[in-house]
Amino acid sequence: MNYYISLLRGVNVGGHKIKMTQLKELYESLQLKEVKTYIQSGNVIFTTEDDNIFHLKNELERELERVFNFHIPLIIITRNELKMVIENNPFSNEDPSKLYVTFLLDPSFDISEIEMEKIEDNAEKYFPGKKEIYLFLPNGYGRARLTNNFFEKELKVPATTRNWKTINKLYELISTK
Repeated sequence: MNYYISLLRGVNVGGHKIKMTQLKELYESLQLKEVKTYIQSGNVIFTTEDDNIFHLKNELERELERVFNFHIPLIIITRNELKMVIENNPFSNEDPSKLYVTFLLDPSFDISEIEMEKIEDNAEKYFPGKKEIYLFLPNGYGRARLTNNFFEKELKVPATTRNWKTINKLYELISTK
């Protein structure tokens, strides 16, 4: 059995509202097993025999659009990938309430292409991972320059950001399986 986490982009922020009970039912209707949602921001843990992430992503996005009538980009990561994100945290000595991870759909990003001088707040720090960018945002995400939208615009790739507490809780939930 394969263990996955899907991270939906832009759910329940702004205009796109989805009840987590509906989301859970949709995943179960696709024969995905052990489906759990975590908080209202579109985090879904599930298991399946399917090991083709590309196929899963396309099927889920297609069904989400059919049911909710708008496109919802999503990123699927494995339990092991999430474990590595946690283990490789370059900001482990910083306040965890100020840590975030931006997950990118396309792992072939080149962060050196970003014009970092566009960032006015020198206190913000980032570190590129394998398919993610670690963020230390001392003034919080609400005032940050290094946001999800910034990385999507600069790298021209869909992304979604989660705080460190959510990342750890998702790993805790998927590790109990």
